[in-house]
Amino acid sequence: MTHASPPAARAAALAPVFVDATHLGRAVTGIERITLELFSETALAPLPVRLIRPPLPGMAGLVAGQYVTLPATLARHGRAIALCPGFPPSLILSRFGERVIPYIHDLFLLTRRADLSVKARLYMAPAFARALRTLPRFFVNSRTTARELARFARPDARIHLYRPKVRNVFGLSDEGRAMRPAPGKALQLVALGTVEPRKNLVAAANIVFALRQRGYPEATLHIIGRSGWGGVEKILQGRSGVILHGYQPKEVIARMLHEADAFITTSHDEGLGLPLLEAQYAGLPVIAPFAAVFREVLGGSGIFIDAADPSLAAQKIIAALTQDDAQAAFAAAARTNIGRWNHAADADHAAILALLMQLASGREA
Repeated sequence: MTHASPPAARAAALAPVFVDATHLGRAVTGIERITLELFSETALAPLPVRLIRPPLPGMAGLVAGQYVTLPATLARHGRAIALCPGFPPSLILSRFGERVIPYIHDLFLLTRRADLSVKARLYMAPAFARALRTLPRFFVNSRTTARELARFARPDARIHLYRPKVRNVFGLSDEGRAMRPAPGKALQLVALGTVEPRKNLVAAANIVFALRQRGYPEATLHIIGRSGWGGVEKILQGRSGVILHGYQPKEVIARMLHEADAFITTSHDEGLGLPLLEAQYAGLPVIAPFAAVFREVLGGSGIFIDAADPSLAAQKIIAALTQDDAQAAFAAAARTNIGRWNHAADADHAAILALLMQLASGREA
């Protein structure tokens, strides 16, 4: 007679964990990366994790997965847990209460409705609002998101930090960055993200125009990211110094970040802003609005601006990039900041894994 080893026996006693991966299958951007890195079988081992993929292609598959496959799966497995790291849990899935845990990236579905696409307003926002009103537990990507979530969630909701570890996804190096001279007349800024209203890239274009008026006549803004809704790409196409590159492979992004003088975001807001941290692997100075989430992510390593005042923003950027040993200082600050963030992310991962093991074992948490 054979007996299961103690680790195998413990794993067999755990409730299954199903991860909503119905949003996967398109170009891999921030939300998709979070799902793959934080909620995969490897990331959550030794939990018995299974990703639920869309049963059909396109939006039909996402809807079918969220409204049929996932609820049916939880119904069949009475103790199972569902983790929802992408789209909000469907109206039906939220009925499973404490067995459903969403990962909250941001609160824009409620707080920035003017910046939402039709799909987001009609499909995602109602499900999101219901989940916040009814579910008792959430994972979040930042302290800023946690504070914002507490305004909308039920008063007794438990909110757990699960910050993603920042990986060098583009294979960057800061070698030689410290020796670079101050930017010349062709100062290059790079922005990374979907070209849509929430990213506020028109503000970045206005800052480049202001830089061109302040002694950098060949300043450029390189925007890397797929075209989104809202007609922003059409507005930017006619702007001097703005170059739209569309979606690019990692090796092209790496080259552009290496050649850049600084990375910039002018988003109205973010739940996290992971590309800011990823760009710091190149030792790049990072320019961001003076908002809570960017200060949380960048600590003391960023150049903070008012994106609504392009003239003053340009002045601050020039002052920061032309100070003595600026490139060396920013490269050192970037390395320190990545280490700070990843240390916190490792602690979050250990805490979340312990929590899920407790829940999957049927113990109160």
